[in-house]
Amino acid sequence: MSKLRVAIIAPPWLALPIRGYGGVELVLDGLIEGLLKLGVEVEVFGNGSHITKGVKTHSLYKTEQFNHIHKPWYESLPIICAHLQFALTKIKKDGNFDIIHDHTGYLGMQLLAWATADPALPPAVHTHHGPPFTTEHMLAQDLPDNYPYWEQLAKHMERSYLVGISDALMRAAPAALGKYILPTVYNAIDVNHFHFSPIKKNYFITLARFSHDKGQHIAVKLAAKTKSRLRMAGTVAGIESNRKLLLELANPMSHFRSFDEFSYYSDKILPYVLRYPRITYSGNLKGSKKLQFISEAKALLFPIDWEEPFGMAVIEALASGTPVIAMNHGAMPEIIIHGVNGFLANNEEEFEEYMGRVDEIDPAVCRQTVIEKFSSDAMALAYIERYQEAIARSKER
Repeated sequence: MSKLRVAIIAPPWLALPIRGYGGVELVLDGLIEGLLKLGVEVEVFGNGSHITKGVKTHSLYKTEQFNHIHKPWYESLPIICAHLQFALTKIKKDGNFDIIHDHTGYLGMQLLAWATADPALPPAVHTHHGPPFTTEHMLAQDLPDNYPYWEQLAKHMERSYLVGISDALMRAAPAALGKYILPTVYNAIDVNHFHFSPIKKNYFITLARFSHDKGQHIAVKLAAKTKSRLRMAGTVAGIESNRKLLLELANPMSHFRSFDEFSYYSDKILPYVLRYPRITYSGNLKGSKKLQFISEAKALLFPIDWEEPFGMAVIEALASGTPVIAMNHGAMPEIIIHGVNGFLANNEEEFEEYMGRVDEIDPAVCRQTVIEKFSSDAMALAYIERYQEAIARSKER
């Protein structure tokens, strides 16, 4: 049997391997490494700022485009459009890929549904990282209904297939998508890349981009109430350093003021940072600083206020032996075993209670749960199965 050859289309916003906070990019780092170990030939179509060792990277954009990601769609859309058309042109011209594996969100799935009707292109697997399929709760929040998109897409998916990152995410998928959905593949990491520390210091952490969905406003509120040390890390509307953030907060004319995530930090988080010295923002930590930040924490606080499709920070923490306290939403019950590697809270009162019980959790057990269920090796094996299924199905059509 010839070696499987996979074209991975990554988002153009951040380069691989990821050097700081990254969701999709962190998954891709682990997937690529896992596939290579299994003898799969991988080529990446992504950002060319830096490249993954041993992998050919094709890039239209030579620098990271993340500073444009929060801009209006009529400004940022041309970037992802150009990136995708560049990738598909290259893949078609090559003519020898067995499968396309896309990670570029709505537009990638839309374009591939049409493009793969061309037999000159291989079939495609698209990983749906989110956002969730529309629910009544989302409509009540005046969020746009994405069901019409999926229902229209299903009419053209003859050689394109969808893989979710959790069962919770895919549970609400429109019935029209059913025959194009392949079994869930959980996001994963290389556990060996994370420091394990059985001895913890007396601080909690949050690790996520700042937004109402991620719930840092709950974390600061409870940290202040319980007089706990809280260190927060992540991007604020793309801003990565505390110094840069302070400069923009002090500037009444800052263009960041038009970004919801910047306003969220300014209105909901900053008052606590200014009032409580034990609550601090550490910036977007990278490398050894990030690993130490996670592994020495007594727990990761993950008070999400939405149906989180997965949560990479959760498995990063667990791999480091750090328990997780999360709101019981989305995929959290698929990752957190209540009372074993963390706690699932149904409200703020329960969340506060569990903050006082983290010493009950064994750090070694936290790490073992990731090794068993969320390792990059397991993810790579599962995706090879999905690739083979997509290839087989496309031959039947």
